[in-house]
Order: sequence, then structure tokens, then C-alpha cells
Amino acid sequence: MAKQYSPSNIAVIGMEWGDEGKGKIIDFLAEGADVVARFNGGNNAGHTIEAEDKKIVLHLIPSGVMRKNKLNVVGNGLVVDPKVLLQEIKFLEKNKIKVSPENFVISENAHIILPHHIEEDKKAGGKIGTTARGIGPAYTDKAARIGLKAYEFIDENIFKKRFGNGEFYQEYKNYAEALKPYVNDTATIINYAIDRNKKVIFEGAQGTLLDIDHGTYPFVTSSSCTAGGVCTGLGISPKKVQSIMGVCKAYKTRVGMGPFPTEITGAVGEKIQKIGKEFGATTGRQRRVGWFDALVGKYAVMVNGVDSIALTKLDVFTTVDKLKICVAYKHKSGIIKNFTTNMKILQDCQPVYEELDGWWDDITKVKSYDKLPNNAKKYLRRIEELLKVPISIVSVGPKREQTIVTRNEFLF
Repeated sequence: MAKQYSPSNIAVIGMEWGDEGKGKIIDFLAEGADVVARFNGGNNAGHTIEAEDKKIVLHLIPSGVMRKNKLNVVGNGLVVDPKVLLQEIKFLEKNKIKVSPENFVISENAHIILPHHIEEDKKAGGKIGTTARGIGPAYTDKAARIGLKAYEFIDENIFKKRFGNGEFYQEYKNYAEALKPYVNDTATIINYAIDRNKKVIFEGAQGTLLDIDHGTYPFVTSSSCTAGGVCTGLGISPKKVQSIMGVCKAYKTRVGMGPFPTEITGAVGEKIQKIGKEFGATTGRQRRVGWFDALVGKYAVMVNGVDSIALTKLDVFTTVDKLKICVAYKHKSGIIKNFTTNMKILQDCQPVYEELDGWWDDITKVKSYDKLPNNAKKYLRRIEELLKVPISIVSVGPKREQTIVTRNEFLF
């Protein structure tokens, strides 16, 4: 049941195959937050923020970094490429965004990506949509209990004993020294903040359908992207998570291979790709686009316990004459009304659509729900009806100020 009060912490979860616009939503929410803590993934993420005349793409550092006086936390659930992280810190400082141990900490239990992980990833190829950043092999070593934790990485004796003969040792020893001031006991830090009613955002990367357990396996990532990952990836009790906000686009996108029942081809699909600038923030790969899939939405609500939805890129549909929402799948076995991660079934599903009228008014400068075109409001209401969850935020453009709050009780 949706909560009817302002929470002191919010988990922000992608409801699809990633690329939902989580970075923008988290940056918007971060104005009222004290802590922003990422709980999964690595530099396969690409969270884009447009604010203060800057466009920043973050791969590892949480999306609260552009706000002053916020603590940004990389949790134990991440795998960290130290070279990429230091490059990101340098990039942010070049853009006059402060990064120091005062506003950024890394879990001592986060695992480290090393050169051999990246090489293994590249050899595996891109058939399942990997970013070839070493993410999967690093998580594999973690599961096999042969990985390298951050506290071991910054301990010269441990690191030398394990990798002192490696060609990369001296280079990575320097990275370890540079990152040592940031490494900390983040589980204690986060729990301390929560217990004192500090405002905390739990930042998810990728999305529900890329989750290693609940996604469209094997076309998934190697971490827990769903709300359950908040607890394992940060070291907090499920009892402490107060509100869960799901982020989804007004349409669907995915990168790489795998079944995509509502995929749009032809002129309309190309139009949405172009207007929506549907190219990956991390890899630059073109995203496939599809109509809104209510079965995907209901599934994400179910496995995450979503309390409210932040819907992004509604503006992309301006001038699209007819909009479609998938409400069921046709399959040789009959009509399917619930999403399935069974690839054998999903690949043979055909969408059953409802059709709604579009709108032609520019909505990129609209500041309130009431000022949206009637057909846009009908579209949003239909999504709420199908998913049985209220929409609390509507994004009508990439910039921070292009954000409409529709339900305040789900925000700080």
C-alpha cells in the first residue's frame, strides 16, 4: 500500500532495462537529502544530470554530487574500477564540482575491478549487451571468494602479496594511495544517518529487468538492481527502507539483444529515437524503443514494492499522433496478463495494445500537472490505473527545472 506521509529515506529504482532517467530524478530529489548512496553496479552505469549550465554523466559517483553539503556513498554492493573513479573525480573537479572525503566515501567492502577483469569481459563479446567494463568478471570473482575488497586494495602489504608480480601493480598501487582517504565503513555511516532521521536516497543503477535474479536472464547485468539490493548493497535492514520510487520512461527502451515485445520499428520508432536522443550514456550504443508495456510496469511494481513512480521523457511524445499501451501479450498458449522472465515464452509474445490520442502542444516549459494537455493527463492517468501506483513526478525535459511534482507526500 502506498505510504501517505513524507518519508525520511527513498530508494530510487529503475523499472525497466535501465536508462530510465534515474540520474535526473535523484539529482532533483537530492536538494532535500543529506546522503545519496549507490548500492549496485559499477561504471557500466551512466547517470546524466543537466543543471547549473552543465551536463554531467556519472558512472560511479552518486548523483547527489552536484548538490552542496551532501554525502555521496559508494556501497559494498558495487564493483569499483579505481582508474575510472579517479578520472571521474578529476573530471568533476575540472567542472568546479567538489569531491573530497568530506562529501564522498567508498565502502571498505566494495570489490575492485582489475585489468584482467576488463580483458575477460572484452573476450566474452557483446552478445548479451555487456559494456565490456569488467563488471561481470569482477562480480564472478566476488562470488567465487577470490575478489579484492577496497580495504585490501589500499593495504600495501595485502595488495603486494596478491598482485605484486602483476604488470599493473605499480600503476594500481598509485591508484590505491590516491583512493585511500575515501575508503570507510559505509554501512555504519549510513545506518547512523538513518537512525538520526537524516534524509537518505538509495540510488539504484541499471533496472529491474537487468537484475541478475529477476531480470530477462541471460540478458542482464551481474548485480541486484531491485529494491532488495538496497539492503545487501549498503548493509541496512529492510525495516529501515521507508519509501520506494520507481523510475520509468513514457515509453520503453533497451540496449542489446533479448526479447522486447513492444519494440517499435519504422518511422515512428526512428522519430522517438531521434527526439529522445536514445543513445547510451556509457557506451553510445543506439537504444531500441518500444511502446509503454504495462506488464513490465506491474512486474516492477510487484518485485520492488513501488510506492510511487517518476515518469520521464513525457515530452518526447509531443507530435506523436497515436500512443499505444501494451495491456496483455498474445501467445500460442493464450492471452498472458502478467510479465514473464521465461525467455522461451517471452520471445514468442505479441503485444495487445490500447490506443490513446497524442498531443501537439510543447510541454517542455510546463510547470504544473494542471497545465499539461488533456491527452497527456489521460495518458498518465491510464498508466496509474494499470499499474495501481500513483505518479509523483513527471519529467518534461532533461534539465533539473523541467520537472513537475504531482504528489508531494512521496518526496522529502
